[in-house]
Amino acid sequence: MFAVMKTGGKQYKVQSGDTLRVEKLAADAGETVQFNDVLMLGGDETVLGAPFVSGAAVQAEVLDQIKGDKVIHFVKRRRKHGSQRTKGHRQQLTLVRVTDILASGGDATGVKAAIGAGIAGESGLGVSAHATNRDEQSEMKARVANTGASEKATADAGVAPGAADDLKLLSGVGPALEKKLHEVGITTFAQIAAWTEADVEEFGEKLSFKGRIEREGWIEQAAELAKK
Repeated sequence: MFAVMKTGGKQYKVQSGDTLRVEKLAADAGETVQFNDVLMLGGDETVLGAPFVSGAAVQAEVLDQIKGDKVIHFVKRRRKHGSQRTKGHRQQLTLVRVTDILASGGDATGVKAAIGAGIAGESGLGVSAHATNRDEQSEMKARVANTGASEKATADAGVAPGAADDLKLLSGVGPALEKKLHEVGITTFAQIAAWTEADVEEFGEKLSFKGRIEREGWIEQAAELAKK
């Protein structure tokens, strides 16, 4: 039997015994995690999800937390007083080995769900990563989004000054762009410093400034500013 599952915004065709490098998960080496977003099951009978196969799951053992190959990003501005910048990036990944594919009963196993590290720690919610089905994961993500909206409302009301960082300290960020970031729940340097490549692509499209995050070096700047 094989399955097509989704994690970290990517799809993987897997079968028992396969070793995968997936976007970083909130789990330690030796733990067993469960991927609940199964799009398709194949074998003697093919089952297609709509979009996910109800009750299906893929279980895997976490082998190690690793980094991907270094990617070099070079930007040069062709102007009279142009500038150029070179930076490297290594994506944080989790190495897992598929141990079992469940055609049904995945929502009742009690095995820790495979939650992305960025989601599990976002906004300091301290939400448990032991959600075992998609409904619990969706609820957790909604709580993260609601917390971001609440922080913005609190800031707009002038309550608890200093709770949010001054994002205008980032290169190219003015009041209007800072407001856009607040509207999607981004209020601190720590949040930006923790962005993955998938986050960069998501927020780049969501806020209509695709490419600007890498061009201005926001993640590196945010990481430095968060230390102060």
